[in-house]
Formats: sequence, C-alpha cells, structure tokens
Amino acid sequence: MQINDLRVVLKVAEFRSITAAATHLDMQTATASAAVKRVEQALGLELFVRTTRSLRLSNAGERYLPQCEQALQLLDQANRIVKDELDMIDGELRLAVSSDLGRNVVLPWLDEFMDAHPAVSLRANVSDSNVDFYRDAIDIALRYGSPGDANVYGFKICDVPRLLCASPEYLAKHGEPTHPQEVAQHNALLFQLSDMLHDVWDFDDGTNKLKVRVRGNRASNDADLVRRWCVAGKGVAAKSALDMAADLLSGRIVSLLSDYPPIMTELWLVFPSRQSITPAARLLREFLKQKCEALLDELAQAGFIPPSR
Repeated sequence: MQINDLRVVLKVAEFRSITAAATHLDMQTATASAAVKRVEQALGLELFVRTTRSLRLSNAGERYLPQCEQALQLLDQANRIVKDELDMIDGELRLAVSSDLGRNVVLPWLDEFMDAHPAVSLRANVSDSNVDFYRDAIDIALRYGSPGDANVYGFKICDVPRLLCASPEYLAKHGEPTHPQEVAQHNALLFQLSDMLHDVWDFDDGTNKLKVRVRGNRASNDADLVRRWCVAGKGVAAKSALDMAADLLSGRIVSLLSDYPPIMTELWLVFPSRQSITPAARLLREFLKQKCEALLDELAQAGFIPPSR
C-alpha cells in the first residue's frame, strides 16, 4: 500500500467527494479513484459507502482512517524534524498571490528564492479572487488584510501603507486634489471583487478618518489592470505602496495627499494547516519579510511613505 494513496483516501474522506479531493490535489478524478480502489483492495474491505449522489465513510472507514491520519501526521513530523536537522530545503510550494503584487513584485523575488534553493518547486496561482484552501490546490496564500478564518494559520509579513496615486500626465490635465473630499471630483480607477465595487475610499491623517464615495469610468477585478490604468493617466487610484513601488521610484506616478493617505493595510502569509508549514515555507516567510521591509525602507528613504516605527 502506497503512502500517497492513503493521502488521497484521507482527502476523499475530508471532502466526501472523489472529484473535490482530486481537484484539491491537482490530479485527475480517475487517478484519485484508482488510489481509493488500491487501498481498499489491499485492506480487503470498503472504506466508503457510495451512492449515485453521495459518498460517506463505511463503518470500517470510520475506524481505520482516523488512525491512518495520526500515523501520517507522525510521519510528516518525523520528515520535518530530519530535514530541519539536515538543513534541507525542498518540496513544492503551492502559492496563491494577488495579481498586482504577484506579477510585479513577488514573482521576481520567488525566482531569486528558487535560484538559492534549487530543490524547491513552485506552483503559482496569481489571482485577486478569494482562496478556498479546501477547493483549490493551494497550500500558502499571500494576501492583503488579516485572515478572517480562525481555522487557518496566519503570519503577518508587514504593515503596508496605501497611497492615492496618479500619473503626472493626468495631474497636468485635471489638477491635484488637496483634500480627500476633492477626490470625488476626479476619475477614480476602481477595483471590483466578485460583485462588490470598492467605491468608498477611507482616508486617515492620524487623528481623523474620512470616507469618500468616488466614481469613475473604469473598474476591474484585476488589481494589476487598475495599476496600469493609473500609470497610463486614466485617473486616480488608491493602491498598496508595495504594488506601486516601481512606478513611484521611476516617477511614472505621483503620490497624492501625503498628509491624509488612505488607511494602511497588512500583508499576511496564510496556511490551511500546520502540516503545510514546511521548512521551505518557513524560510519563504522570512525571505518575504526581509524583501518587503527592504522595499518599504527604500520608499521611506525616497520620501514616499513615513519611516517604519
């Protein structure tokens, strides 16, 4: 009996579906089904009761699989201990990252990380959609905002200032707002996630907070496209300083309302379970913290954001 087959069986039991388990494990449904059959044949009993519409554990499965899960957890723990002692960094990183941060900031960093650790492989999911660890084949998510799910394991990478941005060309045509209320008179470049249009922008001068409803002729569910519109002079955008770092440092965009910036956000690295926090993932976490801190320090030294406290 193969250990990998047991891992498939445990996922099928978790999802109560061979198809859902196969999707999560990034394999064909027929491959997952074959793994279940091999385990059942090796045991000489059925672990699942199947109908045309449902799948549930059999009595034998209810007794057998919890002990298998404990055994595999012990095996994974032993593997991690040995690799830690031998300083081995390997394995696959299945990482989800938002579109703008991923394409323009993090993916070049990941190339550097993998060059330093050639035994590591990467599967990158670049999307602004919310990650479902139980549906998607993802082990790690790098996302703005603290995780709202108490069942996941989150590690804050850094605090991230947000900026109101526009290109010099746009400002030459339309002027520069001097107060958040004036932003409502400008063409806002809007981000939309699912059916929610983010057309209320929050500003904070350290003492007072202000909400401004904005409007514009462009909206997208891709934050990278919003950034590109901003650089092209199509309007003003409220964006993460990390997303806009290269454009700020090159002068392609200008930061506005420095005394009354949009409310700060946070960058978090999130894992669905302790088992997914491998030695490679822990090293990646520290690597990303160092990279983010260095980039934010560069922006602070250039005067685009306040120095970190």
